[in-house]
Amino acid sequence: MTAGPIYLDYNATTPVDPAVLEAMLPYLRGEFGNPSSAHGLGRRAHDAVEAARAEVAALIGAGPDEIVFTSGGTEASNVAIRGAVRVDDTRRDVVTSAIEHPATEACCAFLEGEGHKVTRVAAETDGLIDPARIAAAIDHKTALVTIIHAQNEIGTIQPIAEIAAAARRHGALVHVDAAQSVGKIAVDVEELGADLLSIAGHKLYAPKGVGVLYIRRGLELPPLLLGAGQERGRRPGTENVPYIVALGEACRIAGTMLERESKRLSPLAGDLFAALKRDISAIVLVGHPTQRLPNTLNVLFPNASGRKVLEKCPRVMASTGSACHADSEEPSGVLTALGIGHDKALGAVRLSLGRGTKPEDIAAAARALVEAWQRVQPAVAGAV
Repeated sequence: MTAGPIYLDYNATTPVDPAVLEAMLPYLRGEFGNPSSAHGLGRRAHDAVEAARAEVAALIGAGPDEIVFTSGGTEASNVAIRGAVRVDDTRRDVVTSAIEHPATEACCAFLEGEGHKVTRVAAETDGLIDPARIAAAIDHKTALVTIIHAQNEIGTIQPIAEIAAAARRHGALVHVDAAQSVGKIAVDVEELGADLLSIAGHKLYAPKGVGVLYIRRGLELPPLLLGAGQERGRRPGTENVPYIVALGEACRIAGTMLERESKRLSPLAGDLFAALKRDISAIVLVGHPTQRLPNTLNVLFPNASGRKVLEKCPRVMASTGSACHADSEEPSGVLTALGIGHDKALGAVRLSLGRGTKPEDIAAAARALVEAWQRVQPAVAGAV
């Protein structure tokens, strides 16, 4: 029997959980009402949206009225970042890091083009951002500090609470990109000190095309879109009821299995790296060894291109970096921002585990990756 594929790209996207699919199907069939309609079909759709809102809120320690549904994490971050600089005319500047997801970095670059000052604080070589360096970059003109919670390529978890405390001392708002952390580790908006927080549904076993922006109660954020009054006018447009229901169910499921799945995946990720290290002694783990997502490894294969390793290893489905720019031959900008040299950074492969990962997958994936790496090693001159 031919061995099946091994999916180790859960940070790129997750499959839709069967229970999530079952929850959303009625709203693609008979329960097709518009939540704004006053009749029974519309009221049931409205109630389903509100039930989902409550599930999302419960997962992150928020109130249901603080949850705004969006088309995904990118829209959520755009609304947060581009809206935050319009809250107070005396505050126009943004402080961020040099290792953000493109959804944040592109917004910051856009704001720079409009005349806003953006300060990008470098991460340490272990992938962590020093709160003191963020604090030093904030002043009375800073409107927003926007920081990724769990870095999507290397998995490092940032000290958001300390960063948020520094921002609050200066009266700046805090936006947290939690697309990779929600559903993998405990996320509580109060403990983090977040004013704004982005969620992407397809990172936690909901469909692609749905997300959430948490907006702290009392914060009036200007919307990007104009239209009718849905989502209290903060995100107008007829609600995507089936996908919102799906995200609510995905958040409910994540809450029930968060601790158990984290404890299961962390040893499996450790076993995978150990297996690779046994046969490739020079392989390197990128990022802090412990302050990281339990499911994520970013490794540097020595003397090889990570892309070529994966090309020779079709059984293992993984990424050479962020899926958002996986077609690039250039090394990841996140890795080079950590001071990793060009050639070494080209050896990067991101291996991210998930609910479908089994212990037997780990050994098989390690063997396949080692064999692929061996096949792409340059020939030694004079070898017979």
